[in-house]
Amino acid sequence: MYNNVCDAAMLLGSSRQTGFSRRLGRALPELAPGGLRLREVSIADLPLYHEDLETDSPPRAWVRFRDEIRAAGALLFVTPEYNRSVPAMLKNAIDVGSSPDGSSVWARKPAAIASFSPGRLGGFGANHHLRQSLVFLDVPVLQQPEVYLAGIGDAFDSGGALRAGPVRELLCELLRAFHAWAVRCREVPS
Repeated sequence: MYNNVCDAAMLLGSSRQTGFSRRLGRALPELAPGGLRLREVSIADLPLYHEDLETDSPPRAWVRFRDEIRAAGALLFVTPEYNRSVPAMLKNAIDVGSSPDGSSVWARKPAAIASFSPGRLGGFGANHHLRQSLVFLDVPVLQQPEVYLAGIGDAFDSGGALRAGPVRELLCELLRAFHAWAVRCREVPS
């Protein structure tokens, strides 16, 4: 029987409570098509990756994070751009999930990326730096639509809710394509 349900981990590149990552993180599950369930996997509490902590008893937050990513059927990254790259918190999560050697929780999980910035480039640099890491980690990343949300502040009303308009429409398009991508990738033998 064909199953089009996909449980996806949503990773927010910033944990600021009033930030745009958090606002998008609240809006996206409501925009998701039927069959796509988005659940935030927190990365804010992850100790900085250091190989000396990779013992028989690694930090609990690492174990929790790895278990949550391992259980996810797909990955949605929602990230701001910091200095033309991804925030350190997100890079750290990628490093924690890829270790120890031979135990990566990322491999073969379909993914999509939405990047943003208050400026005009919409997080282009962050999006592409993240794609580079994901290619190395054997994560098949959705190619279209590419989502670079420029002028992100204008996408929200004064209460922090996502406005109707082009950003909302692009995010809906992304989520539909991501859902189809995740289901299609699951059907390809590994």
